[in-house]
Amino acid sequence: MDDLKLPYWAAGVALVLAATLMVRDAYVASVINLIAVAALTAVSLRFVMLMGELNFATAAFVGIGAYTTGAAVTILQWPFLVAILAGGLMAGLVAVAFGYVTLRTKGPYFLLIGFAFTEAVRILYSKSTTLGGTSGMIGIFPPVALDAWMPTVVVGTSCALIFALYVLERSDFGKILTAIRDNENVARTVGLNILLVKIACFAAASVAAGVAGSLHAFANNVISPGDFSFLVAAFALAYVKVGGEDNIVGPLVGSVLLVVLGSYALGLGGDEHIFYGAAITLAVLLLPNGITGLLSGRRKPSAAKGH
Repeated sequence: MDDLKLPYWAAGVALVLAATLMVRDAYVASVINLIAVAALTAVSLRFVMLMGELNFATAAFVGIGAYTTGAAVTILQWPFLVAILAGGLMAGLVAVAFGYVTLRTKGPYFLLIGFAFTEAVRILYSKSTTLGGTSGMIGIFPPVALDAWMPTVVVGTSCALIFALYVLERSDFGKILTAIRDNENVARTVGLNILLVKIACFAAASVAAGVAGSLHAFANNVISPGDFSFLVAAFALAYVKVGGEDNIVGPLVGSVLLVVLGSYALGLGGDEHIFYGAAITLAVLLLPNGITGLLSGRRKPSAAKGH
């Protein structure tokens, strides 16, 4: 479970994409889209955890990506690919500015600022008549030629970005992030520009979150402010904690398991919020290293100490 070599990535992605090509049921397609977006969001959140911070602003950047794409399609009439790229780019640019101001704080202070930012952005959407106000934006359709293949597009795009974050994590940049997490003062003494590294990490994760929002917009054709509350980050944290935060496989496992079970619970009339809250509680108490940690049979340092 420690390292995912390129052949395993390629084989796994090929199998998943082949499976999506055979999907014709609308409900199954919607669940697959939800899993892919959830997995990308969870991996984005975990990437910031590598430097020791819990990023509740993830929800805001998913929303920024979704609304940028929605505006690009419905107002500016931009093409599909450009609209997705715009969503990721806008999220990344906002993240650089936001990170420059907020990443000087740490721990609960950073978490609370992220929470407040998410709610502020959500309220901004609600007040904006251009963006549809509380009713949201409708008519965010992919090209007709891609409509039947959206699960493949959503899964393929998510896999590409997840792999990109995996490569970053396994690179020297990832080692620098863990060094900052383990002891920021020591990392500073060797000449590292801590703030610059944190901003780069935060921006990379936010680009992925923004694209997740763009995919969400195209997959659902409609978005509203309520889609991007702090619960998006809370759900992503549940995927990470249940699946395991020691490696990138954990959020993927957690996303598949909890989205499927959550959809089943909703079908039975259950409360999704209670379900995810219970999942986090049980994971922390019974599976501190998540499902992947249990399967590997090893205890390793978590991706973000104290979270």
